[in-house]
Amino acid sequence: MQTLRTVMPGKTVQVVKITGGGAIKRRIMDMGITKGVDVFVRKVAPLGDPVEVTVRGYELSLRKADAESIEVEGGGAGRAGSGGGARRQ
Repeated sequence: MQTLRTVMPGKTVQVVKITGGGAIKRRIMDMGITKGVDVFVRKVAPLGDPVEVTVRGYELSLRKADAESIEVEGGGAGRAGSGGGARRQ
């Protein structure tokens, strides 16, 4: 399953599941990231931390570890932080 951490900037994905438990899961859900919500990945820092997203009409920055615990579908996966450039064959 693809996580929010692997989504390329400029893509919109839908949350399928939030893994992890306890305080981490609760904190992510309190930020408005719940099952079924659309998340637009705005930017990924050069080293991948943080990931800037738009969710429910507001901008949010997530730590890499938090983004890895959010399973998503749709959009495009790749190496986060690569800037979405063309790949050589």
